[in-house]
Amino acid sequence: MKKTLLAALLAAIVPAALADITVGVTLSATGPAASLGIPEKNTIDLLPRTIGGQKVNYIVLDDASDTTTAVKNAKKLISENKVDVLIGSTTTPNSLAMIDAAAEGETPMISMAASARIVEPMDDKKRWVFKTPQNDAQMSTAIVEHMTNNGIQTVAYIGFSDAYGEGWWNEFSKIAEVRKIKLVGNERFNRTDTSVTGQILKILAAKPDAVLIGGAGTPAALPQKSLKEKGYKGVIYQTHGVANADFLRVCGKDCEATVLPAGPVLVADQLPVDHPVKKSALDYVGKYEAAHGKGSVSTFGAHAWDAGLLLAAAAPAALKKAQPGSKEFRAALREALEGVKNLPAAHGVFNMSATDHLGFDQRARVMVKVENGAWKLSK
Repeated sequence: MKKTLLAALLAAIVPAALADITVGVTLSATGPAASLGIPEKNTIDLLPRTIGGQKVNYIVLDDASDTTTAVKNAKKLISENKVDVLIGSTTTPNSLAMIDAAAEGETPMISMAASARIVEPMDDKKRWVFKTPQNDAQMSTAIVEHMTNNGIQTVAYIGFSDAYGEGWWNEFSKIAEVRKIKLVGNERFNRTDTSVTGQILKILAAKPDAVLIGGAGTPAALPQKSLKEKGYKGVIYQTHGVANADFLRVCGKDCEATVLPAGPVLVADQLPVDHPVKKSALDYVGKYEAAHGKGSVSTFGAHAWDAGLLLAAAAPAALKKAQPGSKEFRAALREALEGVKNLPAAHGVFNMSATDHLGFDQRARVMVKVENGAWKLSK
């Protein structure tokens, strides 16, 4: 009887241990976007297992680059695994499709995909969604500036026939029109296509000064190789969706002289000493290459790393308000993510707000050129 009373008194005095923070991850480790998803998956293994003194558990699922599977994974992680936050998915179509599940489950979601549509315009659903890659609008502006500075007057576009390709066309065409660049072609292709000959012949007939390819990962190499095979001599631009070694490997010699905007992490060692992202970017590069070998780092894994940095910055504030595993903790975590300020990451400096769930400025982009099969910072 005395032992029972003592146990009851101790329980009243000593607070119960907090539950672990559970992070649900869905990414594209297989399928057409695997060259993006694999470094993301590798990076999840590098994220902290303790935040604010609290243990963190990661549950990682593969959505195989499939939208339906991404939604299924998100619902499973929320309803069955009771995760406190979602990280994912790899691609824009998958991330857009997951928004309803995150909002309905009142679970914060940190996307690793690029389209501004994932977090804009802000509404009752997207208030639960954040993302780590630069907006396509930011990168489109950098490309157009490079084009105007280099005397390019006509441009043709070929992009994915999905939300990524359409988002890039919408942003790029809008900015190009303002800067008086004439658009002479607008073609589409599927991520799984094996030929784009018809589209490329139409582009060549328009004789553009430059071609912008709105694709991501290794599938974006297909139109570039086709352009080179057909003898195209103009400038070829890619988006930040190709910034990894697999793209260089698949594209081979046809990549030479390609121009693209990218996150600073891609050329971290080439950044000026006073660049505000150099130190934080090199931190990620060092950890990833220690695990996977020199030259293995990519911008896509860095999107996962930055998601981990956001979580590490926000979780301590949420832990002061509620216990993991509860609706209150998820709400507090969402609010804390909005409050992240001046956080140096691999891709930029985060300054979140209630209306900006990316929080990057011009410090999150550099122009890069492929020289001798490697990424070179464009001066």
